[in-house]
Amino acid sequence: MPSPVRYREGLREEVLAANLALVRHNLVTLTWGNASGIDREAGLIAIKASGVAYDTMGIDDIVVLTLNGEIVEGERRPSTDTPTHLELYRSFSEIGGVIHTHSTWATSWAQAEREIPILGTTHADFFPGPVPLSRHLTAEEVANAYELNTGVALKEVIDEHGIEDLPAALVPGHGPFTWGKDANQALERAVTLEAIAHMAFLSVALRPDIQPLASVIVDRHFTRKHGPGAYYGQGD
Repeated sequence: MPSPVRYREGLREEVLAANLALVRHNLVTLTWGNASGIDREAGLIAIKASGVAYDTMGIDDIVVLTLNGEIVEGERRPSTDTPTHLELYRSFSEIGGVIHTHSTWATSWAQAEREIPILGTTHADFFPGPVPLSRHLTAEEVANAYELNTGVALKEVIDEHGIEDLPAALVPGHGPFTWGKDANQALERAVTLEAIAHMAFLSVALRPDIQPLASVIVDRHFTRKHGPGAYYGQGD
């Protein structure tokens, strides 16, 4: 008999919870979105099955795969965005969870092909610059391994900004991706991204000539939450 698949206890449950939380936070409509997580030691990821309704989703709808995309547990087809998630996991050992949604406000910026400008301190707490766009794919990249090449384009924008600082990016005409140390942090970042996208949209509508937040304020807000000098919260 084949040996049972072994991976971190609670991985599928964690990924299921992250997927279901997307609904509670109004980040998904119908089946539009997916969350995943990885057990680095086992080299296995868990991800939502393709096209599964959130109101009936259960543990059997979370598929476990190798980093090469081979299904090792689960009877359903994994999310069509799985190759994008896999490319991010293969490229960055720091990433432990990935979330993709078509949330209204962040997706609006992606469809307009505009980075989200840094206009306030909520954004500065999240990322010390505009939330960037990945590049357009070529026709050949779309025709051959579209989802994989979406991940390649995201890898390029992460390399440009640095995985330590960049928590999210927008895919032009498509929507947002966030990542973190695990699925829970990726979820928190997806929630934050949608909030700052909403506030930025309204701010630009209210004042089209608005300027970015002063860099001295940006730096102060980012560094008080991130890096060796962080002092926000209660510590470990």
